[in-house]
Amino acid sequence: MRFIVENRKCILFCLVILFMCSSCTYKEIIDFDVEVVNNKVQVINEVLSYDENLEYEFVEYIYDVYGEKTLNEVISYVEINEYEKSVWHKITGKSINVLLDYYDGDILLDNVKVIDTEEEVTISFVGDVSLADDWEIIPYYDSRGEGVYGILGEEVVDIMKSSDIMVANNEFTVSDRGSKLPNKYYTFRAKPERLAIYDEMGVDIVSIANNHVYDYGEDAFFDMLKYLKEYDIPYVGGGKNIDEAKAPYYFVANGYKIAFVSATRAEKYILTPEATESSGGVFRTYDPTLLLETISDVKKNSDFVILLIHWGTEDTYVLEQVQIDTGKKYIDAGADLIIGSHAHTLQGMEFYNDKLIAYNLGDFIFNRETKDTGILSIGIDNDGKFVYKFIPCMQDNFKTTILYDSEKSRVIDKMKSYSINTVFDDDGYFYSAN
Repeated sequence: MRFIVENRKCILFCLVILFMCSSCTYKEIIDFDVEVVNNKVQVINEVLSYDENLEYEFVEYIYDVYGEKTLNEVISYVEINEYEKSVWHKITGKSINVLLDYYDGDILLDNVKVIDTEEEVTISFVGDVSLADDWEIIPYYDSRGEGVYGILGEEVVDIMKSSDIMVANNEFTVSDRGSKLPNKYYTFRAKPERLAIYDEMGVDIVSIANNHVYDYGEDAFFDMLKYLKEYDIPYVGGGKNIDEAKAPYYFVANGYKIAFVSATRAEKYILTPEATESSGGVFRTYDPTLLLETISDVKKNSDFVILLIHWGTEDTYVLEQVQIDTGKKYIDAGADLIIGSHAHTLQGMEFYNDKLIAYNLGDFIFNRETKDTGILSIGIDNDGKFVYKFIPCMQDNFKTTILYDSEKSRVIDKMKSYSINTVFDDDGYFYSAN
């Protein structure tokens, strides 16, 4: 009985308070709501006055998701004359490009992959990879019975799999169909199931802009596109038409939007078809105009643009003048990093406007030859700054392994001699000499 009485008293007390609030402060509540709305509009408009490229609805989205405090922090950077696009990442952990993608829903597109990391992003690159059944590496993958460890050292695989984004050049086609292109001496084709090896290697994206993805004709080329998708391996540099071939693929990692594009100018006697509006092939760049336009367009909604390019003279570290000239043009157009392949040997590094051109990473796991190779590993920190490291490796006896001690030093010294305005330390870290 006591419990019922006490609860009735409590209910009565609450009703009295509610009545007093509703009758005595109703106008105040309305005024408070109006004040909140007015303050929201004022804060949003103040942000818009500092950055005319932003739209009201987007800034309102930021207000609703991140709160008024976030916009006030943006305003505080303006007041001390330090406002720039990078402050959005400092405050929210996401760049303005990534925030816009979440707002627009573009983060859910098929050509975007979000990586769950809030720390430094590591992107690693290797050169030419062959998983072709009719060539020299795969027979040893099969006969040694160790899976990927039959063709790659354990430490190599550890580096590849621990990288947030692992990139390789896919130097073969993938199909059970097709016939060899006539008048082509070297042709490479892998069974579709060989693509599972990429998962063993930790590869996250491949370039197909090269001179061997069309070795067995159109049917095999289209099969390759299909199977890469089935095995969930993103690719750039080729497609069923030019729009697909030049299309970027995006990774979002640590709140940064990283775009990959790829093109080729490798063949001296051109046999691999160029993608057009109505036919499949690779993205060619003998005339760099379209690639320059593509880089410029992609840069508009990306934090970093990485160009994977197939170029240079085979089996020499000596650069072609066109590599030197167009590499700088690609950076001027918006590329933040250029990674080359095709030479089948290491070529040097060069910094231009503080952006790296890695002219050629050579063969990584490709054939019977004993040759120096390596992994280029790049860290992107919370401030968007790049840290560069070259990890010397050797392909020998159909297997690629890490080099140490004097052999490691030998390859680093080789890279020093090949490179332009680039300083290397003994561990392989390097930076611009300027």
